[in-house]
Amino acid sequence: MPETTEAHATTEHPPGPPPPDGERRRRAGLRLARLRDLALVPAVIVIAIVGQIVNPIFLQGDNVINILQTMSEISLLVLAQTLVLVSGRMDLSLESTFGLAPGVAAWMTVAAGAGHGLGLLPGAWAIPVTLAVGVLAGVVNALFIVRFGLNGFIVTLGMLIVLRGLLTGISGGQTFFNLPSSMTYFGSAIWFGVPASIWICLLLFAAGIVLLGHTRFGRSLYAIGGNIDAAKAAGIRTGRVLWITLIAAGLLAALGGLLLSGRLASVAAGQGNGAIFTVFAAAVIGGVSLNGGKGTVFGAFTGILLLYMIQNVLTLAGVPAQWIEALNGGIILTALAISRLTGGKSQE
Repeated sequence: MPETTEAHATTEHPPGPPPPDGERRRRAGLRLARLRDLALVPAVIVIAIVGQIVNPIFLQGDNVINILQTMSEISLLVLAQTLVLVSGRMDLSLESTFGLAPGVAAWMTVAAGAGHGLGLLPGAWAIPVTLAVGVLAGVVNALFIVRFGLNGFIVTLGMLIVLRGLLTGISGGQTFFNLPSSMTYFGSAIWFGVPASIWICLLLFAAGIVLLGHTRFGRSLYAIGGNIDAAKAAGIRTGRVLWITLIAAGLLAALGGLLLSGRLASVAAGQGNGAIFTVFAAAVIGGVSLNGGKGTVFGAFTGILLLYMIQNVLTLAGVPAQWIEALNGGIILTALAISRLTGGKSQE
């Protein structure tokens, strides 16, 4: 009788991989991750209620559209950084790509003497040039990080400085204006009663959710961010995945810069400066780990939405502009602490 019991136990729990309990734990982990995606939703609702109490116009359509439009450009940086962070890397240069890409396009297409440009290319080339600069920035980052195996933090910090210097150099420290209509279209157009930049932002975030959550590429990113050696052993072509991710991040940063330039109808010499702090804060508040392998696109979206809602509430409350930045910093630290307490060790 004991032999039968032992044989039965062995049948239910085979020693070979993968163990059934490990698979159950993995599925439980996925369910927990999905619950954490919604962790900021109550906070968003609370801020919406507080904002309505502070000023009745907070939830009016025009103000909601204003919040979504002003966050749409930076949101693309958040999306780009989320992809990079999930893969276990980081890209500090995104904020400089955000400014340089449309800056180069303006420099090449704006008529000389009519907006500080050279007028070398027709206006129709503005969008392709912008996106090409973003791709080129991503290629350079990938070359140093993936091909030469250099530290991503140091590489992208250097790129941040180089790209920022290039924008200052080509603009002479001045603002490009009189932009061609192709550059201003996506930042100023209205589609179905809503600014085009909002539609573009929502569509790209939806695509990001599908990419990370439901495709082989997304699973590869999580595997690389969790343990790159294990990912290689599993047959994942880690180099190719990282190349694609870093180039896509540069492309998204360039598109975000194009949307901002289109809305403002200009490209400032300092466009994007300091944006990376908000980007990292939004991503981490949204549950994206700085160590890689954890986080979702939806969580990152709720993070940036929460930050911009808070900023709008402070503005409507009449808080002096010089204090808003300090208060934002305090709110970010508080939110990070709460995220750390509710998210286990994901932010370590």
